[in-house]
Amino acid sequence: MKISRRAVTIAAIVSVASLAGLVVTATAQTRASKPEAKPQAPQAPSVQVVEPRPVETTAREEVSGTLDPAKSLKAGFEVPGRLARITVKKGARVAEGALIAQLDPELADAQVQQAQAAVKAAEAQAAMAEDTARRQTELQQKGTVSDWQSKTSTSQAAAAQAQLQAARAQLAQAVATRKRHDLRAPFAGVLIDAPDQVGATVTSGNQLFTLEQLDPLVLRLTVPETARALKPGTKVHVEAVGGSATTDEAVIRNIIPSADPATRRIPVEVLVPNRDGRFTAHTLARAVLPLGSPVQAVALPASALASVGGDHVFTLGEGGEVKRVAVQVVERGPKEVIVKSGEPLSRVIDYPSVDLSEGTKVSIR
Repeated sequence: MKISRRAVTIAAIVSVASLAGLVVTATAQTRASKPEAKPQAPQAPSVQVVEPRPVETTAREEVSGTLDPAKSLKAGFEVPGRLARITVKKGARVAEGALIAQLDPELADAQVQQAQAAVKAAEAQAAMAEDTARRQTELQQKGTVSDWQSKTSTSQAAAAQAQLQAARAQLAQAVATRKRHDLRAPFAGVLIDAPDQVGATVTSGNQLFTLEQLDPLVLRLTVPETARALKPGTKVHVEAVGGSATTDEAVIRNIIPSADPATRRIPVEVLVPNRDGRFTAHTLARAVLPLGSPVQAVALPASALASVGGDHVFTLGEGGEVKRVAVQVVERGPKEVIVKSGEPLSRVIDYPSVDLSEGTKVSIR
């Protein structure tokens, strides 16, 4: 018996439809047999808490300034001449009164010798004139010579004495000029600058040498008017900016009672001991100045302090809720900060996340 092609196609379609119905029925039965999953509540974020450590501290302010030599002098000769000697090398220490350099003293020495000879001649003339005047006075008293002759000899003796004084003055001037051929250190220090060679002719007042006293150094700062509680003699901490040199023996030397007209800040001078040369002159340094009396504060890890929107910390309440507390930073260090707050601090959250906010429920890990 022959089966038509159309009958075969219809039978195939019916079979596929039957299989699809069976699959849909099985899938529906499977879904019906599984229980529906309930949405889980979000878990509270976990945090780490630290307990603040009570400390006693003083309000401080960090101020930067320049380290200047205690004394600094640009020196030269007061008389002209040829530079003959330089006795100190650049960078060497110089004692007070030590010879630094010398002009050629040949002409000055000759002038001194000439003035000395003139003094000796004037002394001889004055002695002869005085002796003659004395003898004329004796003879006048005996009536041997006239009164006019006695007065004349007395006047000649006075003139000789005046010439002696002038000769002595010229000698003193020649000696002073000779001394000015020697350049000596007016204070102990370090020779910072000097000519590289001798032989040049110098003029009077030409500044050839620089002498600086580098122990102690003077740190010059300016502070706001609110810092006038500072007192001379107070020890402060000083550290080099960009260097490792530090000291706790620096002392406030002077507080100028007049503000700078441009900045309205008060100048302060701090003496920085530098016997071992750890600090370098004309560089920047930072001083930590104590302001006011000691106060009670707490110490926290630096990682617990947040600064977005002002310095603050997050504390954990009894119910696990977060509270934001504003603080005032008294001292800021790389590992620890010292802060003050208007309310007691306890259970401070360490490493607070950036999305932590007031009232968030958290748990302690």
